[in-house]
Amino acid sequence: MPRNPRDRSGSRLSRADSPRRTKSGATTVLSDADFATPVEDRYFEDYVPGAVYVYGSITMAREDILRFADEFDQQSIHNDPQAAQQGPFSGLVASGWHTCSVTMRMYVDHYVSKVASLASPGIDELRWVRPVRPGDRLSLRATVQKARVSRSKPDRGLVTTGIEVLDQHGQTVLTMSAMNLLLRRPD
Repeated sequence: MPRNPRDRSGSRLSRADSPRRTKSGATTVLSDADFATPVEDRYFEDYVPGAVYVYGSITMAREDILRFADEFDQQSIHNDPQAAQQGPFSGLVASGWHTCSVTMRMYVDHYVSKVASLASPGIDELRWVRPVRPGDRLSLRATVQKARVSRSKPDRGLVTTGIEVLDQHGQTVLTMSAMNLLLRRPD
């Protein structure tokens, strides 16, 4: 395996934060608390409001920021280091959509059930709170905010999760509220 493998968004994956890894070896559990049930056997009932989980980390390399921006978000603050020096952030910053892609990687690796996830009706209140710069190491903090059984389809429920993406200094760089439809545990 390469020393610094890349995820599909092009960002480098760090494996140095914790000995606990997913099957893929991509990102890790960073907090002492994790679900009692592995992601491969997790159902609606496992998402308890108030529970907080931390996962990560992914390092945002300069070349990855440039590559993503060249393909998906061709603004000079993201893909032109010289022009970015004169921009509002006084240097190169990652596209917010790149940060969202990296967030999704950590969210899917660890949080979203592999057996019970049906779909997501969407996200609310997406905010890019602070710029992400080359070398920043990002982690994900997921807080189960609400979990309610569907009235029309009692075999499933809706889980609302508060998501915060933190840099290596613990500063929030992204926030959003995600909703996921999940099957209830079979009898």
